[in-house]
Formats: sequence, structure tokens, C-alpha cells
Amino acid sequence: MVGGVFQDGPKEEWHACNVITCFQDRQLNLACKLSKWLLREVQELVPCLTCFTHDTRKVKDWLTLWYRARARSVVRFRRTGESTRSEEDVESREQDARIAEQTDLEAVALTEGAPVPREFANPTDDTFMVEDAVEAIGFGTFQWKLSILTGLSWMADAMEMMILSILAPQLHCEWRLPSLEVALLTSAVFIGMMISSSLWGNISDKYGRKTGLKLSVLWTMFYGLMSAFAPIYGWILVLRALVGFGIGGAPQSVTLYAEFLPMKSRATCILLIEIFWALGTVFEVLLAILVMPTLGWRWLLGLSTIPLFIFAILCFWLPESARYDVLTGNQEKALNTLKRIATENGAPMPLGKLIAARQEDRGKIRDLFSSHFRWTTVLLWFIWFANAFSYYGLVLLTTELFQEGGACGMSKGNKEELRCSLECKYLNSDDYKDLLWTTLSEFPGLLVTLWAIDRLGRRKTMALCFFVFSMCIIPLYGCVGRASMTVLIFIARAFIAGGFQAAYVYTPEVYPTATRALGLGTSSGMARVGALITPFVAQVMLESSVYLALSVYCCCCLFAAIASCALPIETTGRGLQESSHREWGQEMMGRASSHSAGGVPDSSSGSQG
Repeated sequence: MVGGVFQDGPKEEWHACNVITCFQDRQLNLACKLSKWLLREVQELVPCLTCFTHDTRKVKDWLTLWYRARARSVVRFRRTGESTRSEEDVESREQDARIAEQTDLEAVALTEGAPVPREFANPTDDTFMVEDAVEAIGFGTFQWKLSILTGLSWMADAMEMMILSILAPQLHCEWRLPSLEVALLTSAVFIGMMISSSLWGNISDKYGRKTGLKLSVLWTMFYGLMSAFAPIYGWILVLRALVGFGIGGAPQSVTLYAEFLPMKSRATCILLIEIFWALGTVFEVLLAILVMPTLGWRWLLGLSTIPLFIFAILCFWLPESARYDVLTGNQEKALNTLKRIATENGAPMPLGKLIAARQEDRGKIRDLFSSHFRWTTVLLWFIWFANAFSYYGLVLLTTELFQEGGACGMSKGNKEELRCSLECKYLNSDDYKDLLWTTLSEFPGLLVTLWAIDRLGRRKTMALCFFVFSMCIIPLYGCVGRASMTVLIFIARAFIAGGFQAAYVYTPEVYPTATRALGLGTSSGMARVGALITPFVAQVMLESSVYLALSVYCCCCLFAAIASCALPIETTGRGLQESSHREWGQEMMGRASSHSAGGVPDSSSGSQG
């Protein structure tokens, strides 16, 4: 076969290619490939070859009608390779199909196991997936509303976390608690978060993103409010642990949010949501400045649940994830959700049938350790561990280093008086100002991550944040002044916060829909392990050797930088995956199209360049 024509066959067989050469130039490669494939399949069916080419006029008519149906105004979907057309085009296409049915062409059965290219399979059916609809609808009013609502839950959880740094010294003085019990109060919150993280991920994967998020928010609000009425230490210890159990479900808001975002705006929007975390911490400090001197810590705990209460009311507006509905077989509900988004955004909805990727078991831990995700899961767990270990460790180190005058002061000072477990000091206005100043460092960290995450990629951005953190820790070994130490800690906290933000972008993108919430939940659980361990380094180990404690944080982040670079999947410019099988298929199709001589449109999920 030369130039798409069988030289040894009957002359009538050439008509198929002759018809194709009359097509428009922009469709020439695609049409010629079709004719080659058709003639190759027909040639293999020797018994049917004569009946297929008996009437070349019918062959020509069939190809002409097929081209008229395919050559209409088509919107090519990046993910599926399929299309949507206007209603007039659909009606015209159906009319052409009826005309084609009137011909007497005999059906030709393909040989068993013969592959049919997806680009040519069933060309009269219009289908699309959730990813295609989200990309077609784009970013608009719906996403802005969702950003505010999701950010509200994120802000509320940040406030509950920030209370720890304010509540601990207050109870230390008011209830005359020893230092060990004060430290245990902080650890109890992280223990609750560690236990619940994978549980909330399982609930979200099995019962829906909205269900998991609502339950976690209501749980946190209830026990956060009950904490304000705790009569003794034992009660507040248990209640704050239960609050931590609810906060463990906070990452599910990111899962739900990410599944409604088009690919181009996903990283930017998830990072902007992190602004609400920083706003929550700042708002909690400002609230403490107003409330603590007059009303006390009980009022602070009660007022801090107001954002959670507002979210619980507005949560009824929140839709369930369309991706989750499709995965569970609720195509009609998912389609209604997508139509609602299209209406609010004022964008057209793709025509055709909503289809789903092959259904898989949802919420199984073993899926995270399949051959495709095993290495990714292990590295991500360590990255999340290092993030929380270093972030909360730096928060604890800041107070210690400022009080002791840096590494030199801690190595020379007498610790006996300073470590008295019943030494009491209430937070004053200067302490709140220092707390506010260190909290504000997260905003420049957000800006750096926002700039780098699409330019450098997710993996390199995380590696950069860990590396800069380590470089800022090294000068603290020497005798630096208070101003220099403040700048170094400010930069270190900005970048470690940026690493956290990049991890929140990368993790929902790398896992398919079936295990996305579980993957994020278990990763968050590993972060809580790091947060649980870090007080023993930042406080206990620091007493014996400040240099050893600093070395642990420095080395941990250097290893995390290496782990970030070693991640096998880069998600920059890639859409959210419906299943691991689909992702594998898209990669194979992308490789095949990149090596093809013609111009077949690539439906793989590559970067947008």
C-alpha cells in the first residue's frame, strides 16, 4: 500500500482514497488515516472483501455522509477526544444517518480483538465527562461563591488552631498547671487530628465530599463551643482533643473545592484559599487582644466558633461534587449540578451524554499503594510529615529563641530558674504584637508560592520551600542579633508555609477521584504525626542541645526537598484524574499521537504549554 492506495487490488478500491482527497485540507490527515484503517480491516476480511467493494458508488456515498457528519462545527474536548455540536448540527447529523441507513451496504464484522481507534468509534454519539464540562464552563460566579464559602471553613479551622498559642499560657497561670500538662493540652489536639484524618477521607470517598465536610464542621463547632464551659483541666483536655478530631476533616474542603475548578485556575485558586488560613490566624490574635483582657478565655473560645456557625448555615447551598456523583452512578444529579454551575456562570453547557470513567472501589487504603501510586504515597506522606514537623516546630522555637537570646544565649544561660514548671507569665500587648508579626509572614510565603507553582511546577516549588527553610535555620547556629534572628525566622516561616500550600495543591491533583479524599486525608494524618512529635524536639531536646534541635529541623527539610524532586508525577497543567486506568490510557494515547505522522488531535492531558 503506497499513499493510502492498494496497488495490487481492484481499481474500484481506489475510489475510497479518491473521495478523501477531495476533503478540506485541514481534515486530510485524519481522513486518510481513516481510509487506511478501513481498507486494512476490509482487506483482512477476505471473504467479505468482494461484497464490500461490489458497489463503489455506495462506498463513496457512505464516506461522504460520514465526512459531512464529522466535518461540522466541532468543539474538541481535551480529555476524551469527543465532541459537542449545536442542536441544528445534531438534527442534521441524524438526518444524514437516516439517509445512510437507506443504502444497502452490508455490515462488515471486525476480526475478533481488532482494535478500533477511539477517534473513529461510534462517530454519531456525543459524550463528555465531568472534567470536560468543568473546563467548558470555566471560572465564574459559582466558583467565586464557592471560594468564599470554602475559605470560611478554612478560616474557622485556623482560628481553632491559633487558640492553642493563646490558651496554653492563660491556663498555665489561671489553673496553675505544670508545663507538662500545658504541653499535653497542645498535643491532644494533634492526636485528635491524626486519628481522624484518614477517617474523614474515608467518609468523604464513601458518602460524599459535602457530607464529610458538613459533619467535620458541625463536630468542630459543637465541641469548640463546649470547651468554653469546661470546669476542670481533664474536661478541657478531652474536649480540645475532640475539637482536633473535627479539624482533621478540614482538608476535605480543599478536595471539594478543587473538583469544581478548571485546570488553568486550580493552582491559583487553591493557593488563594490559603489566604483564609492566614486571615483566620490574624483574626484570632486580634480577637484575643479585644476579648482576653476583659472577658477572658471562655468568651474567646465561644466567639471563635462564629465562623463555623455561619458556614453550617450556608452549607446548604453547597452542592455535592459532580465527580463523586458520577463515580457513584448518579449521572442525573451530577448533570443537574453542572447545569446549575453553567447557569450561574452564564456559560453554555456541553450537549450530549455525561459519561463516567470505569467505576472502581472507593476509599480503599490499598489503592494508595497500587503499583502506580505506591512511591508517590510514601514520598507524599514524608513531605506532609516534614511540613507540619517544621512549621509547628518553628512556631515553638520562635518563643524559645527570643526568650533565650538565640543559640548563644541558650548555651550560656542558666536554665534552672527559667524552666520552673509553675513560673507564670500572662501574655501582654508586646507578646500579641510578636505573635501577630510572625503570623503575617505567611502572606509573603503565599505570594512566592503563587508565583512559582505554575512556573517551576509543583514538585520544584515544594523543594524550593524546604531548601530555603533549611538555609534560614543554618545561620541560627551562630550568635545573631535579635533583628537578624527575626528576619531569618520570618523568611523561614514564610517558605515553610508556602511548602504547605504547594502540598495542598499537589495532593488532590495527583490522586484519582476514587481515592482523592482518602489520599489527602491520610497525608494530612501524617502531618499531624509530625505536629505531635515536634514539641519533643522544639522543647525537650532544645533544653539539652539547641544545636541538635536545629540540626534535626534542618536535615528533615533537606530530605523533604529531595523527596519533592523524587515524586514520579508532575501535575502542573494536568486535569484532575477520574481513575488511574483513565490516566494510564491518556498517557498511552498521548505517546502514540506524539509519534504519529499525521495530525490526529491529542486527547491526553498534557500541559497547556
